[in-house]
Amino acid sequence: MSPAVPVARRSKALSSQIGLTERIFTNAEDRATAAAIERGLEQVEAGILREVSFADSVADVATRYLLSAGGKRVRPMLTLLTAQLGEGIIPDVLTAAEAVEITHLASLYHDDVMDEAEQRRGVPTAQAVWGNSVAILTGDLLFARASNLIAGLGDRAIRLQAGTFERLVLGQLHETVGPQPGDDPVEHYLQVLSDKTGSLISAAAQLGVVFSNAPREYEEPVMLFGERIGVAFQLVDDVLDLSPRSEETGKLAGTDLRAGVPTLPLLHLRRQAEQDGAAAALLARIEAGIATPGSSDLAAAIEELRRHEATAITLAESHRWAESAVAAIQPLPEGTVKKALTRFADVMVERSS
Repeated sequence: MSPAVPVARRSKALSSQIGLTERIFTNAEDRATAAAIERGLEQVEAGILREVSFADSVADVATRYLLSAGGKRVRPMLTLLTAQLGEGIIPDVLTAAEAVEITHLASLYHDDVMDEAEQRRGVPTAQAVWGNSVAILTGDLLFARASNLIAGLGDRAIRLQAGTFERLVLGQLHETVGPQPGDDPVEHYLQVLSDKTGSLISAAAQLGVVFSNAPREYEEPVMLFGERIGVAFQLVDDVLDLSPRSEETGKLAGTDLRAGVPTLPLLHLRRQAEQDGAAAALLARIEAGIATPGSSDLAAAIEELRRHEATAITLAESHRWAESAVAAIQPLPEGTVKKALTRFADVMVERSS
């Protein structure tokens, strides 16, 4: 059995969470909220480690593998932040934050199997270490632990989790089968992102409101914010997928493209290829490189796509989704939470710069 990720990498994960908090809470008057969220994130991290511990030695190592590899914990941070609209970080909020991050973690194991990804968070993916069956079963174990946590929060939480899980699966299904005849490929892709990424971030925001006993009218704005910022987040990831800086992204440049995932830059390139010869030639090089593993031309073609107008269009689209997310929270009261959510949206799209 391969060992878990070193402690140094685990400590880096927590520092990256706190670094993100510092970027969101930029004013002195918001430091008390920032400090509360940092303390809450430390409690969430400890709770997750506790929840993903198993007596079975194989399960214990496999379930903690990607957790130990890092991550910014964006979803639990959002739960703790929206909880400030109510009673703050009370025990039920912490439980909800742990459940939403474990759900996300479980989905990564399954995604990597379906995408045949080789790296995640700078380390070999679980199936690269143990094979597809162990990776799938590890994801199932994590979903079970998340469901157990949610069950302790009552019927409404169970229904919310079930609805979110249904959307996660449908998003993956629709990505797998692709657009049907008559579907617009770009619109189809954006709906996949709404389901696969936006739904869980939306749920994270809603859980913070619900379990902090905040006013019910705040649920809709934060849900819309979460869904839209989730799409923006993933579109920036599409741009980052083309980055040659693998030490920062944790992946080989073009990982998604190499796995056959039609990200938005490629979809826009396909549109342009219908009328532009240069775009058609680049598309042909990319598709030939994908079809021929180890192709020396593929890396150069991916770099060309990174600098192409199709990628600039994708980045502009991510900013539009982020602006729409901020517009959704206008009904929230003025104050630290609204300012922090606005800055949260900015930080999510600034990752590409």
